[in-house]
Amino acid sequence: MLTIASLKKGQRAIIMEFSVDTVPLKLLEMGCLPGNEVALVQTAPFQDPLYLNINGSHLAIRKETAAQIEIELID
Repeated sequence: MLTIASLKKGQRAIIMEFSVDTVPLKLLEMGCLPGNEVALVQTAPFQDPLYLNINGSHLAIRKETAAQIEIELID
């Protein structure tokens, strides 16, 4: 199972699924929804948080949260 936390810098993926109970509502409101494209822009010095581009919106999320969101890589 691939998650957002397993992305490498520059990789793109499609969000597949996640549990609504584990992902904050604020992320859902900002476009972190199944079917949307996500790309890892960069990581902080200690690999947490992750700086993402989700459908044109830039978000920073904790690695713990990113590990709950399943993805499928785009070639």
